[in-house]
Amino acid sequence: MRTILAIDQGTTNTKALLVDETGQVLARASRPVQISYPRPAWVEQDGWMLWNTTRDCIVELVDHLSEQLCNSITAVAVTNQRETVLVWDRKTGEPAGPAIIWQCRRTSPFCDDLRARGLDGHITRLTGLTIDPMPSGSKARWLLHSIPDGYKRATSGELAIGTVDSWILWNLTGGKVHATDTSNASRTQLFNLETADWEPELLDLFGIPAAALPEIKHSSAFYGETVPLGKLPGGIPITSLVGDSHAALFGHAGFEPGMVKATYGTGTSLMSPTLQPIFSSRGISTTVAYSRQQVRYALEGNILVTGSAVQWFGQLFGLQDTGRKIEELATSVDSTDGVYLVPAFVGLGAPHWKDRARGNISGLTRGSNMAHIARATLEAIAYEVRDVFDAMESDSGAPLQMLLADGGASQNTFLMQFQADILGRPVQRNLSSDIAPVGAAYLAGLEVGIWKDEAEIAALPRQVDLFEPKMDESTRTGLYIGWKDAVARTVYQP
Repeated sequence: MRTILAIDQGTTNTKALLVDETGQVLARASRPVQISYPRPAWVEQDGWMLWNTTRDCIVELVDHLSEQLCNSITAVAVTNQRETVLVWDRKTGEPAGPAIIWQCRRTSPFCDDLRARGLDGHITRLTGLTIDPMPSGSKARWLLHSIPDGYKRATSGELAIGTVDSWILWNLTGGKVHATDTSNASRTQLFNLETADWEPELLDLFGIPAAALPEIKHSSAFYGETVPLGKLPGGIPITSLVGDSHAALFGHAGFEPGMVKATYGTGTSLMSPTLQPIFSSRGISTTVAYSRQQVRYALEGNILVTGSAVQWFGQLFGLQDTGRKIEELATSVDSTDGVYLVPAFVGLGAPHWKDRARGNISGLTRGSNMAHIARATLEAIAYEVRDVFDAMESDSGAPLQMLLADGGASQNTFLMQFQADILGRPVQRNLSSDIAPVGAAYLAGLEVGIWKDEAEIAALPRQVDLFEPKMDESTRTGLYIGWKDAVARTVYQP
């Protein structure tokens, strides 16, 4: 037996899993991770916490394995929350500031300045990404400006800049390897889609020294070898790094144009593979899907707040087990009775890209209650997904026949049925809660010969169920018009 140790470092938790040759998860360990909000719309984490939870998950997982299973580990795969960026000292390995999370809006003024200079179109043509605080580049710039002599130290090679995959790799290899993959690099707004490398013009514009950045490699490639961690021996090859949304696409076997998946996490990412870069006029990003011998491209729409809207609802009403309770409340009423929630707590992402937007609830009456707001919270996720789905379909020039769903919030059956209803398309839900790390394991396994090609991976068994649309067209249209009106009412901060 050959297995893959798959690491999944996410926004709200870290996981380590053991994946076998059939794509099944044999064992897992997990740890929650904390998020800090030091100022309104500022979001950050502690870099050591990200690594410590990763190390602890690995140690716990391996410690509970039999000797036979432990010896079966053939390679290590890493998938990660994207756009989150850190700066650390190469000599000490000590983070030189917080890990600035993908949701953080602290770099809005810098992004406003880039737009005011008329650079949006040019940057989008180079990177596929709209100017916004979400990509890593402006966050890395902010970190260097906040560190004494940060730019000078980065230029000399004293400081390293990296997304979470690079940080995990650095620690897995004992500080020997500073690298990233094409999927994570494509989310920095410093990566040229045509050359598949760092773009010097953008490094100058953002003030990021090339000497501090990681080497870019394919998503499926040899990155280095592990140092010993608990019972995990040193010398195990690390053969994939890939962003979590890209890994989920691979886990779905979403290899062909016309396929589209949605990962319902803290936020939600929709991604659809394309044969070549397609540049959007509707607020959808062009990005790297993943790469092996060559780069594969995709259209992507990033929604900033979906699952975290459910967390917000639970905190607002002081609920325990919010995921279960919100579905009970939502299904206790026939409709929202005209209530709409627009969860723009840290701005609106795709396809709107209004980073100064803030959330609102509209349509309240004296008869509105907790159940109506619960239902509106879940329905908002589905409406946001439709916004992106429609824009992506328009850009791709071909109908998208089905939505492939995964992620924590996809386990909410009410949400999945409403999603099918408001799209007017079937939704196929993957029942695994680990599709991203499994997708990363597939990429790692291809590099070491566990699987020979993508066709073999597509043929592996998957547990799925299907939601068919049941809503009539007039109801669907009326509800969606109400949603668009609610978005139009959202307050945009000066």
